[in-house]
Amino acid sequence: MSRKKLIAANWKMYKTPAEGKAFVEAFLPLVAGHTRDEIALFPSPVLLPTVIEAAKGSNVAIGAQNIHFAPEGAFTGETSIAQLKAVGGTHTLIGHSERRQYFAETDEIVNKKLKAALENGIVPVVCIGEVLAEREAGKTADVLKTQVAGAFAGITAAQAAPIVIAYEPVWAIGTGKTATPEMAVEAHKTIRAEVAALLGADVAAKMRILYGGSVKPDNATALLGQEEIDGALVGGASLKPDSFEKIAKY
Repeated sequence: MSRKKLIAANWKMYKTPAEGKAFVEAFLPLVAGHTRDEIALFPSPVLLPTVIEAAKGSNVAIGAQNIHFAPEGAFTGETSIAQLKAVGGTHTLIGHSERRQYFAETDEIVNKKLKAALENGIVPVVCIGEVLAEREAGKTADVLKTQVAGAFAGITAAQAAPIVIAYEPVWAIGTGKTATPEMAVEAHKTIRAEVAALLGADVAAKMRILYGGSVKPDNATALLGQEEIDGALVGGASLKPDSFEKIAKY
């Protein structure tokens, strides 16, 4: 089954609004008319209005790096889905490894955020992946199954169509290490099998699973050429327009 790839840029805590605007103005001409894949940028919250305005009317979607599951409330430092939608955001990352590592996000929290995104028409990109110790202990498959099951608890097959999964081997993020295409494919097959077990083979066949772990222009073609890999979640290599263009056009 053909799945349209999604090439996503996670800018993490980089760029000012002016730098974000300059990126979009330089990047849009490079990918104008590129319809083979979907492209999305995930800037920091304070950049969202500026970047969304700069990308208006283009083929590039804009999303948040994180959302809170509550509709509103006394949650200092958080962004609600209503706030994201009000400025024109359409996507969100959920459960990125850095959120799990530094901000104690659990599978239960990821599940609450996923349900909130689905209920409010935001495209969720759910991040899962193993750390180095888990891979070396042969626990990769178990970790991925546990994280998928936790994230999808209470989600029905009818709700699941918008969900995107991003597999990010934590040991390959920002380290320069990259899973080989074969390692990535094996992990993606494990994830898809777990989705099939939970939600059915049809849902699993349609769900996009991205690879995120030190994706760069020089390894993008080898990774994205794999049938099981439905796009990329790109960190450092997405910060420069020409670098991200090369990945988007792999």
